[in-house]
Amino acid sequence: MPHTPHETESAVTLEPSRAATATVILMHGLGADGYDFVPVVEELHLGDSLPVRFIFPHARPRPVTLNNGYVMRAWYDIKGLGGTRVEDDAGIRESAGVVEQLIADQAAKGIAAERIVLAGFSQGGAIALHTGLRHNARLAGILALSTYLPLRDSLAAEASESNRKTPILMCHGTQDQVIALPMASGSRDALKALGYAVDWREYPMPHSVSPQEIADISAWLRAVLK
Repeated sequence: MPHTPHETESAVTLEPSRAATATVILMHGLGADGYDFVPVVEELHLGDSLPVRFIFPHARPRPVTLNNGYVMRAWYDIKGLGGTRVEDDAGIRESAGVVEQLIADQAAKGIAAERIVLAGFSQGGAIALHTGLRHNARLAGILALSTYLPLRDSLAAEASESNRKTPILMCHGTQDQVIALPMASGSRDALKALGYAVDWREYPMPHSVSPQEIADISAWLRAVLK
């Protein structure tokens, strides 16, 4: 289905040719912007029967400690790598608030939470997981690409019962040198330990996306938005 782009300072929105019946909110990775995943929409081949609005928000520019304080678009600061790093709690929650507002905006336009998929790549995927698992209304699904679970120690206390059974698809590259596979699979295991059903997929790729992954995402979106 062809989409019409609409651009603002905060996001790129692709509007389907028919009235949207669902929305995918997809957050980009560190240093990118909302335009990064716009070309993927055509590759999903969702067809005329599934008119989906795609929203690609831009993270605000901020200094990133890991990159010597260089200012770039980031959903939160990264102070270091590895399991013992200090996480930017305030930054993560600030960005979660941005996503919550986007969900509320969709509700005002007639798209209920149960017809919204939160998605993201790398840092954006971390925000999708963090926000989606805490959102107070059932979502259609959470799509986490090449990412990990942030602030995992607080999830058990903060998790929303509404999204205990929400479909979660996690995709990761076996050759990822940015977010190592054990970090991602450890997040998967942490989610499963809390009772979440995670659909886990691995691909022979680095920190990127692949044609097979896009095909799998398309099939998954059709299933959760049918």
